[in-house]
Amino acid sequence: MGSNDGVLRILVSTDNHLGVWEKDEVRKDDSFRSFEEVFEIAARNNADLVLLGGDLFHDNKPSRATIVRAMDILTRHCMGDQAVRFQVLSDQAANFTTGRVNYEDPNYNVALPVMTIHGNHDDPAGAENLSAVDILSTCRLVNYFGKAAIEGSGVGKLRITPVLLQKGETRVAMYGLGNLRDERLCRLFQTPQCVEWARPADTPDIGKDEWFNIFVLHQNRVAHTQNAKNCLREGALAKFLDLVVWGHEHECLADPWESAEAGNAFSVMQPGSSVATALSEGESRRKHVVMIEIMGQQWRTVKHPLESVRPFQFSSVTLAEQLELDPANQEGVTEFLERKVQSMIDEAERQRSPAAPALPLVRLRVDYSGFSTINTQRFGQKFVGKVANPNDIVLWQKAPQRRHKAEAVPGTTADMALVRPEALDEARIEDLIGQHLAHNLEILPEQTLTEALHEFVEKDNKESMKEAIHRVLQETQNATLHDEKATQVEQDEDLLNIVLDVAAKHKEATAAASAAQRATQAQRGADTQQQQQQQQQGSRPGSGSAANGLQRQVSGMQVRVLVMGEMLHCGCAVV
Repeated sequence: MGSNDGVLRILVSTDNHLGVWEKDEVRKDDSFRSFEEVFEIAARNNADLVLLGGDLFHDNKPSRATIVRAMDILTRHCMGDQAVRFQVLSDQAANFTTGRVNYEDPNYNVALPVMTIHGNHDDPAGAENLSAVDILSTCRLVNYFGKAAIEGSGVGKLRITPVLLQKGETRVAMYGLGNLRDERLCRLFQTPQCVEWARPADTPDIGKDEWFNIFVLHQNRVAHTQNAKNCLREGALAKFLDLVVWGHEHECLADPWESAEAGNAFSVMQPGSSVATALSEGESRRKHVVMIEIMGQQWRTVKHPLESVRPFQFSSVTLAEQLELDPANQEGVTEFLERKVQSMIDEAERQRSPAAPALPLVRLRVDYSGFSTINTQRFGQKFVGKVANPNDIVLWQKAPQRRHKAEAVPGTTADMALVRPEALDEARIEDLIGQHLAHNLEILPEQTLTEALHEFVEKDNKESMKEAIHRVLQETQNATLHDEKATQVEQDEDLLNIVLDVAAKHKEATAAASAAQRATQAQRGADTQQQQQQQQQGSRPGSGSAANGLQRQVSGMQVRVLVMGEMLHCGCAVV
């Protein structure tokens, strides 16, 4: 497979955390040293592209020095005259934030394309929805994809579109999804018809099943707290996928495994971080990057150890199990711990590669149940110049006391007494809000408050609370104005009907009054004519009397006819 031109080689690295420990004089270069080695491995193994799985930067607003060093590394290793050996067949305007893959820009000579999504440390924020990754993307140093947004209200909808790559007869659909809030994303994947996976269209030459489907994401894979909804389950992902590259988890699990939770429908690979950002047991495992080689529907992975990573030794000890120790003899306990730490330093030196820094990281987790603690700072001073972290070598821990289930009353003082002190640092913001404020929030939604606090703490966004309140206030005002406008429209319609009714009645009354006035005038005219005729007839009493009676009858009939005609003309009823 290695010599075939149709093999697409993708070097995968996740969680590089550039800039972590930049204020530590001993460890400030660790993240940059390992990041540069990633590209050296890519060059030695003829990688077609480098795929980064999020958290390229450690801080949401990295320092200028960190950005400059990142740009320098990418420029030296990714720019050049070598030809890119694959094509992008999909709609680039829909895939990348810049609208075009960088190696097709005529103003730049890109030899090694880098594809990246964002993580939870360098995710976009603010009104412009930008991050430090957008800076590198605008400079054409990386191709930023997977910047999807949840649309709509309520649970919302999410559409995931792939970057379609082709090299020879090998076709790869690379799906990417940058970090989103775990709780909302989990609810989204658990709700039917809320997540849409865009599949390549069937053509006479290529069917959609002929594509090798990769999905790279940056989310919690396992529940790190008691609240299981804070992780995305493998079984919630689409079954047509072939390989899932999981970022965010720092423990290196470089060998892919079939997902039993998904019915072995696809394989999962967790490359882990390229630098230790915390002194945890998972971070102490050997760091790797992984080369994925794909030819048609066949694929394999080759893991490459990172030789420049600082050695890290992690161990645990329970003082109560050491029979030679006396709880009353604190000096004896101190000497025992010193011997244990020194043995860890010696082991780190034996395993250290020539390219790695000389001073190792050492972390000793001590269960001191039944014993007293010693001064950690004073203890660490004995190892200055021997380890990279003298101030936090020892992690004190007490085993939780066993109790009957009947005594377990959540939220009580007795319940809280059994919580390890260091466990309080592991609490998540959403858990604390859900526990203490879930039933007391009337205007500001719980999810909005959670996201605002997360941005304030994790991303140093001092305007996050102000922006959240303004956004909620604006939405509330818009909804209120919409309701008021709907009510006003109903009131306006009622008022219009009343006005039309009054106008119609007024028209009828005016027409009847006009008809009556004309009838009165006609009656007066008839009376005047009758008087004139009587004066002309003079002295003929008999004939005059009869004629006068007949004339009055005729005049009355004429007046009645005139009145009826006027009323009919005005639309009035005639009785």
